[in-house]
Order: sequence, then structure tokens, then C-alpha cells
Amino acid sequence: MAYFVRVLRLLSLVVWVGGIVFFAFVMAPVAFHNLPSPHEAGIVVRGTIGILHILGMVCAGLFLIATLLLFNGASPRQKTALMVETALVAVMLAITVVSQFGVLPPMEADRTQAGGIIESVPADNPARIHFERLHILSERLEGAVLFLGLGVCLLLARNPDEAAY
Repeated sequence: MAYFVRVLRLLSLVVWVGGIVFFAFVMAPVAFHNLPSPHEAGIVVRGTIGILHILGMVCAGLFLIATLLLFNGASPRQKTALMVETALVAVMLAITVVSQFGVLPPMEADRTQAGGIIESVPADNPARIHFERLHILSERLEGAVLFLGLGVCLLLARNPDEAAY
């Protein structure tokens, strides 16, 4: 049972962090370099990031449940490691939730207010200015989740004698 729980923790983290890496370094650049317009690329990216966030929330839930299952049989040192990993994943989850429900909807509202195509309005348009600020925030939030996730990966890869299992 403990083996399955460790695999579940690792798999959930790998899927989440791997999804972010694929999104940021493959999918989004390919969309913006190969689709006919930034608007069309934005449609693809907007749909994909929503799915990525849902995937991240599910993976966070699985990671946290699996960690809770490991906690009962852990030594005090292992419990400390599990608590650090849990805290990092909880922060990742909180950032993802803020991005999904606090950043993306106002970006969509700005796009709608701009007539559907944000690039078609002047650069000094208030909706465009707000959209671009939120876009930068969205990128930074996603980057923070990625770096925190890589940190958890490093913790999971530590010396097996120190590992939390």
C-alpha cells in the first residue's frame, strides 16, 4: 500500500509540473508562432490553461490525500519532510485557484469588453491595459507554480534514507 501511495504522489506531481512545462515551452509558443493570428492562438491557450488548472487542482488533491496516508506511519523526521512538501503543494494549489478563478475571468471580461479581439483595440484602451497587466500576472503565477513544483520534485528525489516513507 505504501508503495502505491508513493507512486501516486510522484505521478500527481509529475503530471502537474510536466503539464506546465509542456504548456509554457511547447504548446503556447507553437500556437503563437503557427496560428494565423494572436487571437486564434489566444483561444487555444485560454482553453488549454483552464484544463491545465483543473488538472493541477486534481493532482494537488491526489498528492495531499496520498501524503496524509503516509503521515500516520512516518517518523518525526519524515513527518517534517511531509509537512514541508504539503505546504509547498498547498501554495501551488492556492496560486492555481487564484489564477483560475481570480485572474482568468477578468482577462476574459477585458477581452469581451474590447470586442472579442484584444489586439484590435488601441494599446491605450483601458480593457487592453488591464488585460495585459493580468496576462503578466498570469505568467508569473504559472511560473511560481512551476518553480514550487520543481522544488517539491527535488525534495522527493532526496536521499532514500531521509525520504518520508
